[in-house]
Amino acid sequence: MSMDNFLSKNAPLADRLRPSNIENFVGQSHIIGEGKFLTRAIKADRITSMIFYGPPGTGKTTLAMIIANSTNMNFEKLSAVTSGVKEIRDIMNKAEEALKLNNKRTILFIDEIHRFNKSQQDALLPFVEKGIIILIGATTENPYFEINKALLSRMMVLELKPLNRDDLDVLLNRALEDKEFGLGSFKVDIDKEAKEYLITVADGDARVLLNSLEIGVLSTDPGDDGIRYISIEDIKNSIQIKSFKYDKGSDEHYDTISAFIKSMRGSDPDATVYYLAKMLNAGEDPKFIARRIIIAASEDVGNADPNAIVIATNAFYAVDAIGMPEGRIILSQAAIYVACAPKSNSSYLAIDSALEDIRNSDSFEIPIYLKDSSYSGAKALGRGVNYKYPHNYENHYVEQDYLPANLSGKIYYKPTDLGYESVIKERLNFLKGKKK
Repeated sequence: MSMDNFLSKNAPLADRLRPSNIENFVGQSHIIGEGKFLTRAIKADRITSMIFYGPPGTGKTTLAMIIANSTNMNFEKLSAVTSGVKEIRDIMNKAEEALKLNNKRTILFIDEIHRFNKSQQDALLPFVEKGIIILIGATTENPYFEINKALLSRMMVLELKPLNRDDLDVLLNRALEDKEFGLGSFKVDIDKEAKEYLITVADGDARVLLNSLEIGVLSTDPGDDGIRYISIEDIKNSIQIKSFKYDKGSDEHYDTISAFIKSMRGSDPDATVYYLAKMLNAGEDPKFIARRIIIAASEDVGNADPNAIVIATNAFYAVDAIGMPEGRIILSQAAIYVACAPKSNSSYLAIDSALEDIRNSDSFEIPIYLKDSSYSGAKALGRGVNYKYPHNYENHYVEQDYLPANLSGKIYYKPTDLGYESVIKERLNFLKGKKK
């Protein structure tokens, strides 16, 4: 047996069952499937630079390997954990040579790309810009926070979702039936309760599901009839520790962050700090928590206290700079501030209402006097003519329609009487000559 075959046979089940083509890939139906973008791109061998962003066990590396098996381009792979600028430059030199000599482009896959620092990411940028490489990154961290804007602007972000129960069921059955790479050579009888429990605790993570199943099967002795009977207790004793971190099996992760957000929205600082402590104690990513505070500061506080989003945003950068354990104090301060602030969701309702009109209505003409008039010939086209410059009028305000004619008089933003938003409401009413 060759070393490659030995490693393949002894690799974890999740690695052995990794599909080599897009047809056998399970999950991510929003980007994969008949007529979907990624399926079309792979089949046409027209891959562009992209980032696969999503939680562990959702298929990021698998998709990269499928692309490697499907493309006629050169394929190189790096791990951001073990590679540095030297390794990047070596691959870039090879890619330039391949393009010059053979007119062949190179796909570079970087796993955990968020772990690359700024200088490492900067080293990639000119080669992506010139089209010498097609960069594919995989990350569990939000690329809009972790990847340089210049690099990110040249890449498509494809978000991968946790696998649903049906997806995990398909993978579980495939593992039990596959005799070459799966557990099909064993006689296994896993009861329904054990199966449902395993799918639940896997929490959308295929790797946890498959590797825990393998431990359960291999550690269970066959009965006199040669069958390995797997009960829920066998599965409970075989689950990887990762599944129990933060008690994901009972949806604790999502329930706790939900309770945290709703406690801030509900103006309960004590419940807010309790759920914050629970998440921190469980090892939740502090930047993940900080992002949720920023969202709450805008969605639930908004202009009732505009300072809330300033504090929440600065908390994110402070936590990123300081780290833990001191970061817990910063998160506590920001979360408590948001919880205690006056509440308004008017900004949230306003943008959703406007988006609904944009998506469900015809495109309306911008009033001609609002159109750009800064170029030569604009006035001949009527652009900007009759525009009333507000600063030339009393209170720096003058009535004129800013919305398209078909939407004239439409109101999206409806400020409340709470906090600073009451001041905003009073000013708008004053300008428009309305009573409170």
